[in-house]
Amino acid sequence: MSDQLVIAGRAFKSRLIVGTGKYRSFHEMARAHAASGADMVTVAVRRVNLTDKTKESLLDFIDREKIFILPNTAACYTADEAIRTARLGREVGLSNWVKLEVIGDQQTLFPDTEQLIEATRVLVKEGFVVLPYTNDDLIAARKLIDAGASAVMPLAAPIGSGLGIQNPANLRILRERITEVPLIVDAGVGTASDAAVAMELGADAILMNTAIAEAQDSVLMAEAMREATSAGRKSFLAGRMPKRLYATASSPFSGVLR
Repeated sequence: MSDQLVIAGRAFKSRLIVGTGKYRSFHEMARAHAASGADMVTVAVRRVNLTDKTKESLLDFIDREKIFILPNTAACYTADEAIRTARLGREVGLSNWVKLEVIGDQQTLFPDTEQLIEATRVLVKEGFVVLPYTNDDLIAARKLIDAGASAVMPLAAPIGSGLGIQNPANLRILRERITEVPLIVDAGVGTASDAAVAMELGADAILMNTAIAEAQDSVLMAEAMREATSAGRKSFLAGRMPKRLYATASSPFSGVLR
């Protein structure tokens, strides 16, 4: 309980944040959420039924007494689109928090950092808690923090690729240089070992969706991701042994009978 994730003054028990898309059914999604242990899930405002109460909605399968909803601006390609989408999420009662996405390229889904920084600046002034999805770029991260971001969320690899962490050096640099707000690795994780590595590099949390939703057994994968996130965090806090070129005996020679 003493090692909680704190964002904008709000504490979360889990350092694993999960999504709500691509599941084979809403029931499967709910089971995976429970298995993940996550207490924050992200919901795409533009892809969820917010108004027609006669139709089934994924929101009906999220226990909002236990799970905090983080709206996101997925599928937005300009700052104006993202700002309007964030406002819509707040107006319908989802949250004044937003995972801010402003996409710059349709094939890679890489963010447009210029538009992202502008949208962050506007939304922060309007009272939003902004968590921007960005490149693994220190300069962009610093500009987002200067614009008022409450966390920075660098990608590990393209969204939905499952490639794992492609540039650990950049994430290490971000970890060393970003101390004011949480660092949350977002996008590209494919399996539990990827989650563990991200946390061992010092990430404060990790956000994933496809790795769980598209697993053959999404509930079992969610459980694996929970355990890997926890193990990676403990490993980071413990401090790994130094790497050495040559062997060192596990049992020292001093005191050995000769």
